[in-house]
Amino acid sequence: MSSEPGLPRYSVAELNQAVASLLERGFAPRFLLDATVSRPQLKKGHLWLTLVDEQASISGVVWASQLSKLTYRPSEGDGVLVVGKLNFWASRASLCVQILDVRPSLSAVLRQFERVRELLEPEGLLDSQRKRPLPAMPEAIALLTSSPSSALADMLRTSQERWPATKIYVVPIPVQGPVEAQVRARLAEVVARAPSLGIEAIVLARGGGSREDLAVFDAEGLARDLAACPLPVVTGLGHEDDTTIADLVADYRAATPTAAMVALLPDRQALALGLAQQRQLLKQGLLHRLQREQLWIDNALKRLETLHPRALLPQIREQLEQRLELLSALSPQRLLERGFALVHQHNGPLLRSVQQVQPGDVLQLQLADGRINSVVQTVTSKADG
Repeated sequence: MSSEPGLPRYSVAELNQAVASLLERGFAPRFLLDATVSRPQLKKGHLWLTLVDEQASISGVVWASQLSKLTYRPSEGDGVLVVGKLNFWASRASLCVQILDVRPSLSAVLRQFERVRELLEPEGLLDSQRKRPLPAMPEAIALLTSSPSSALADMLRTSQERWPATKIYVVPIPVQGPVEAQVRARLAEVVARAPSLGIEAIVLARGGGSREDLAVFDAEGLARDLAACPLPVVTGLGHEDDTTIADLVADYRAATPTAAMVALLPDRQALALGLAQQRQLLKQGLLHRLQREQLWIDNALKRLETLHPRALLPQIREQLEQRLELLSALSPQRLLERGFALVHQHNGPLLRSVQQVQPGDVLQLQLADGRINSVVQTVTSKADG
């Protein structure tokens, strides 16, 4: 076949090398790829898989040297977000995505969340009525979180500011990747030692990150352990908008790790202010009562003074004088002094009626200044006219 003028001519090796050079110059050295994992298999320590979506597929590989560094190993059907670069083997024109990092995609994480929630909800493990109250002033608490981390530093600082009397036991745990077994093991250790250490509550916390990074806290086994935990559990996982299965099972869900400490520990400054206010109210109440008691005592003293014999004698003397005057005014002697007389039978009783005498009877008339004896001449009654 004759050569077409102006068209480049290659051998197979030259063509493949030209394609490799074109890809090397024109494609980003690293990129993010949304995909679903298909047919993952381990060969000679390398993880080979196919990355697919609804319309296309491409091969992928995690070299053995990189595989040991991954915190998450994908399974069949997992939605993933891949950090990768292109590998092109010029000898056979084979294109492959070399996977540098991989994590579950948000869609896969949310499917897992819904699956576990649908399992636990009919059992009542997510019911708000089973939530237990948090201790008012815990003697000691356990913090299950990554150590060292900024989230742990913030929680420890918050605990010192709010209530330094509570003893904090820091229990380091991995917080990302397929680490459910390690987290459950550390939780079991804390529960077993809680009585001897005086631990009254557990905080499960993780700092910021994507929702995909929180996938371990959607695990069914961990959720059941948290639900069965004999101590109140407070979660502070990720950001305020993030909700995991662990949050739904916990006795209290805080928006952030710091908020978990705020929810669990009292605020010493607020309590000090409250105590100062109560002290002031108590002081005012005591002062008011003392004033009332003093007023009562003053009134009682006044009453005692009025009832003292020295104070009563003039009153009694005045009353006696008034009664003497009254007796004197009502005395028969006064009547006699006004010209009246008392008539007695001779050496006998006082006469009250003319029917008691007869003519010839001897009567005695008592006047103011003496007595007169007389003889009755006649007796006339009112009836006789």
